[in-house]
Amino acid sequence: MTTQEDKGRAFRALHQGEGAFIIPNPWDVGTARLLAHLGFAALATTSAGYAFSVGQRDSTIGREAMMAHVRTLVAATELPVSADLENGFGDDPATVAETLRQAVAAGLVGASIEDATGRPEAPLYALPQAVERIRAAAEVVRALPFPFMLTARAENYLVGRPDLDDTIARLQAYQAAGADVLYAPGLTSRDEIAAVVRAVDRPVNVVMGLQGVRLTLAELSALGVKRVSVGSALSRAALGAFLRAAREMRAHGSFTFADEAVGFDEISAMF
Repeated sequence: MTTQEDKGRAFRALHQGEGAFIIPNPWDVGTARLLAHLGFAALATTSAGYAFSVGQRDSTIGREAMMAHVRTLVAATELPVSADLENGFGDDPATVAETLRQAVAAGLVGASIEDATGRPEAPLYALPQAVERIRAAAEVVRALPFPFMLTARAENYLVGRPDLDDTIARLQAYQAAGADVLYAPGLTSRDEIAAVVRAVDRPVNVVMGLQGVRLTLAELSALGVKRVSVGSALSRAALGAFLRAAREMRAHGSFTFADEAVGFDEISAMF
């Protein structure tokens, strides 16, 4: 059985290798096992994908339920798992630190903390507070006897503040506070991605599958990106197929959607 230490070392090694790697985002045990079957080297949770799977909106899952979910994904395969822990489930650094302690206990070897507050009137934490939150998380994981990749997220673009200079300043501050990986979801161009990569000296995660920029793994690797995730895109792709099928049945009483369905024997064999 692969230990948490083994997973941590393997996950760190992926960030130290040549070129970029894809870390896909399952939302339940079945999708985690399918992605492992296909040969991916690590997995990352998606807060939105999991919320959709239980009939809720993103950012409405509490810490206890999220930790139960990530434990199931950790147990589903032998792969390293990193978790989307949103804003750490609280504003103050002590809460973020406790969230990281629970994440470690759940078997994770990576996690991300974002600087979005969830409050429309003040969507981002002020930089000093945001930095202290990352520093508190980093202090927890640096004390571990195995590698744990802490990702710090700058959420400017996702909260309607597409300020590249501020995004870079935040990522540089999070780097200084101890983050291992830096991530600014929602960047809109090749040039913006390249600017972020040039501005920091830690591995950069980029998300594909959002509206906007579409680059291949090879193109992202050439820009210096190290890790590529897809957030809720796989979940939304599956839900898109489901809704198209349901709408066809409801509107037309037909069932042509089944022509695109994976074969029963094929999916059974993967499990």
